[in-house]
Amino acid sequence: MKLAILSRNSKLYSTRRLVEAGRSRGHTVRILDPLRCYMRITADGFSMHYKGKPLAGFDAVIPRIGASVTRYGTAVLRQFEMMGARTPNPSDAILRARDKLRAHQILAAKGIDMPVTVFGDNPDDTDDLLSMLGPPPHVVKLSEGTQGRGVILTEKLSASKGTVEALRGLYANFLVQEFIAEAEGADLRCLVVGDRVVATMRRQAQDGDFRSNLHAGGTADAVVCSKAEQQVAVRSARALGLGIAGVDLIRSKRGPLVLEVNSTPGLEGIESVSGGDVAGQMIDYVTQLKR
Repeated sequence: MKLAILSRNSKLYSTRRLVEAGRSRGHTVRILDPLRCYMRITADGFSMHYKGKPLAGFDAVIPRIGASVTRYGTAVLRQFEMMGARTPNPSDAILRARDKLRAHQILAAKGIDMPVTVFGDNPDDTDDLLSMLGPPPHVVKLSEGTQGRGVILTEKLSASKGTVEALRGLYANFLVQEFIAEAEGADLRCLVVGDRVVATMRRQAQDGDFRSNLHAGGTADAVVCSKAEQQVAVRSARALGLGIAGVDLIRSKRGPLVLEVNSTPGLEGIESVSGGDVAGQMIDYVTQLKR
């Protein structure tokens, strides 16, 4: 099978592992920088060039599209889809997952629980917005933040109001959520491939922080998540249309709550702590997809 991996950096751990896993299984694998893909769109069909040469004949495409190139990267992926290539994460599914507000609305409509979330766009209504959420602490999140960046914990109402007003002054898109104290700075990253969770790690925030992301200084260890947590993770990925996803959950008094669904989950941390061949399972899943 001829596979393409859309990635801007061939040296990234996740990209390298997917290449290794694909080639070890006898597939032809090529890394393509989406920003070097040029599209031709006509009523007669779709075609693409890469670095001056035609691109064709790919059976499947694995997107590893960074947040900074979401718009063009998903357009390139969509072009591959129009040309008949299979993908575990379609372009529209990635766009749904990247927009935190949209993703939360979709998950909630499917009955998937998460921290109470509020959103608004009028700077005169800050008091009313926060009253819909309840008393602090509050968590303020940029709608397109990644790896724990753009997430702020406010412990007083005055701090929540000041943060909301500052972000509105910058015309930033953001959400405000309830703070789940009983999680104690820990969350679960469940790696979903198809209809199952293939690996899970528990991430713990460092002292003095509440963000458990490894990029924010958190630590991780392998765990086995409960049946209920596995079901929520798989349902969340499916609700957004993702075949491969990193679903972040926290344990609360009312059960597992979804924090985020990541359409391009990193493999280094979860493979390191679990010792599993997650990249290989992803490749196996992609090669079984139907057109």
